[in-house]
Amino acid sequence: MIRLIDTPEFQRLRRIKQLGLGLYTYQGAEHSRFTHSLGALHLMTRVLEQLMDRARIDANDRAAARVAALLHDVGHGPFSHAMEKVLGVHHEQMTMLAVTSPETSLCAALTSYSSEMPARVASIIDGTFKPAALAQLVSSQLDVDRMDYLLRDSLMTGAKYGLYDLEWIINALQIDEDADRIYVAARGVYAVEEYLQARYYMFRQVYFHRTLRSAEAVLRSALSRALALVAKGKDVWSVPGTAFGKILRRESLSITEHLSMDDSDVIFHMKQWQQSDDEVLSDLSHRFVNRRLFKAIDLDMPEDERNDFMKAARSVVARGGFSPEYYFIEDRASDVPYYGYYTGEGVEPRTRIYVEDGYAHPTIREISEVSEAVRGLRKGYELHRVCFPAEVKDEVYRLYHATPHDRTAAAS
Repeated sequence: MIRLIDTPEFQRLRRIKQLGLGLYTYQGAEHSRFTHSLGALHLMTRVLEQLMDRARIDANDRAAARVAALLHDVGHGPFSHAMEKVLGVHHEQMTMLAVTSPETSLCAALTSYSSEMPARVASIIDGTFKPAALAQLVSSQLDVDRMDYLLRDSLMTGAKYGLYDLEWIINALQIDEDADRIYVAARGVYAVEEYLQARYYMFRQVYFHRTLRSAEAVLRSALSRALALVAKGKDVWSVPGTAFGKILRRESLSITEHLSMDDSDVIFHMKQWQQSDDEVLSDLSHRFVNRRLFKAIDLDMPEDERNDFMKAARSVVARGGFSPEYYFIEDRASDVPYYGYYTGEGVEPRTRIYVEDGYAHPTIREISEVSEAVRGLRKGYELHRVCFPAEVKDEVYRLYHATPHDRTAAAS
């Protein structure tokens, strides 16, 4: 584990913020994916020690599970999820490449332990590992990744929504060997309810915070503009011979090139783009670097009124001298990976949360079948908002508070 931590690929995680642009809203959110990954390893070690009191777990399987917990985020790119949508990169695939490619120090360290270890770790990340119960501890609705980041993000942001009884959950975790799955003993059901409620409110109050999402919108718009300019043959500055330059040209990256980038590469280029001859790229870069972010409005209105508002507001942005393509951004909850509320429907059985129901004659059931509190969370909530420049906020706000008739007239 120490050798893995000391590899360049893992040390790189020190330079990738856990919450991306969360520090634009929560000033203490300076923590990295490096610290989170160590936390996930720590929790996996504790969970396995607890499970071994009641079940036999092969030593090699334990080692693979601990490695997967440590390395589960190693494939993340700069600013993580904020850039994945623009670049079309999936960090899980990058993580599997990072541990299996002969080009990486991670693969060399894993192979020196066991020639099978890289493939075993990749299969855990991919969800095909057997026993499946151990893979669930790395990636499911109740895994060491989520258990760590909720408490860590709550601590670092100062938001108290992410608190739950970690110790009780660890104490109540069990292995259903017949069905090859993790479940929670009856005594831990209330702690899991608390955990799921913590997730729900952390997404609503922190991960979906308007300012954080607005900052991400500005970043994505700047990158989209740079990519569009390069595609048209325009000159966009980049450091020669770098992976970031290849990204702008839409060239494929090797795994080592992908792992050469971190948040500082993006920030450095955005700083240079402030002097771009292209007014849109220059302006968006100024906004990002100096935190002059877009305003945001949640579309808290009937569905049939939204189209007219959107059309009219888009016209306001255009009349203000801003290209709606880059300055009028829709933000939906469905855009966020690992959306916050729990549902046992429409997902793979391996990712669901199972609990013990009853004490005298217990059965193992999916938690929403047992918990009314969790059934209430399954409804979730809708997030649909628009982001736009502060320069036109007064006119957009007037539209927002106008009558449906006035919005229709403005849209036409």
